[in-house]
Amino acid sequence: MPRVSIGPALPDRKTIDVEIARLRDLDIRQLQSRWHTAFGRRPHPHLPRHLLFRVLAYRLQADVLGDLDSEHQCLLDRSISPEDAGQRAVELAQRTADLRPGTVLEREWNCRMHRVAVLTYGFAWNGKTYRSLTKVAFAITGTRWSGPRFFGVRDKPSKKAGS
Repeated sequence: MPRVSIGPALPDRKTIDVEIARLRDLDIRQLQSRWHTAFGRRPHPHLPRHLLFRVLAYRLQADVLGDLDSEHQCLLDRSISPEDAGQRAVELAQRTADLRPGTVLEREWNCRMHRVAVLTYGFAWNGKTYRSLTKVAFAITGTRWSGPRFFGVRDKPSKKAGS
């Protein structure tokens, strides 16, 4: 009989929804108390209820489902508005959308050739699967790199006429 590998249980979306619904019912003092429990410090005293709720709901989801990778976190940090963040996210997705499963990316680093296979949902390198090219670049170099830039798949800025 073949061996069956059972991975970790998938997050229960219904449980998360129930917890968020419970947060909605809390008053501002209760939300501040939950903030203290979640982050180990008190929130700013003038933080409004709706922001306390949103941050706590996000943290709850991120703890269960996973947080943003560093590349997307940087994208949001550099954005000046929600519209700008959306446009940057679309551009990032378009840059890596051209990478079809089965494509092999190569990069020489420290006199060693590294090959990364593009999978349907991630990237394979050195016997492991990674969610993003940025995580692969970090595993190879030990430093923070933009994965698309490290592997040379980021579009070059186009030169405008007359420049």
